[in-house]
Amino acid sequence: MAFTTESYPGVAAELPQAAQGFVLNHSMLRVKNPAVSLDFYSRIMGMRVLRKLDFPEMKFSLYFLAKVEDPSQVPEEVGERTAWTFSQHGILELTHNWGTENDPEFKYHDGNAQPQGFGHLCFSVPDLAAAVKWFDENNVTYVKRPDQGKMRDVAFIKDPDGYWIEIVQPSLLTQLGR
Repeated sequence: MAFTTESYPGVAAELPQAAQGFVLNHSMLRVKNPAVSLDFYSRIMGMRVLRKLDFPEMKFSLYFLAKVEDPSQVPEEVGERTAWTFSQHGILELTHNWGTENDPEFKYHDGNAQPQGFGHLCFSVPDLAAAVKWFDENNVTYVKRPDQGKMRDVAFIKDPDGYWIEIVQPSLLTQLGR
């Protein structure tokens, strides 16, 4: 029998027919300064901006980023690219409320300070040691290095707004939680 789900109280035994085709498309983070955040997510994390949407009447912009393995699959025409973007998996939306970058006191809640809420994003990497070396070379801030704490082989870094990003190498996690 094929795997369908781990079973716990509250987990539906059968998937509802009405939910067939639903895709987790993106998660959104609010960012203070888009230039700083776009530099981090493109230069450090290797993501590409698929689409920027501006809403002048509400004074905010949305940036949709993703890891693009095959750029030839991304439509060039703006409308088609917008629709394509909203059909993908694993998109990161950065929301910039205009003017926050000019306020030296402004800061978003990272979700990990009290009261806790949002926790973190996670990136899988092919080589955790190489990723740590890359982060060190680029002066990325750590919450936890892979050799610290009880959970070995898992790192946590911070983005420019202080959001936590978990960094894992899947092949090192076969015994995690056992």
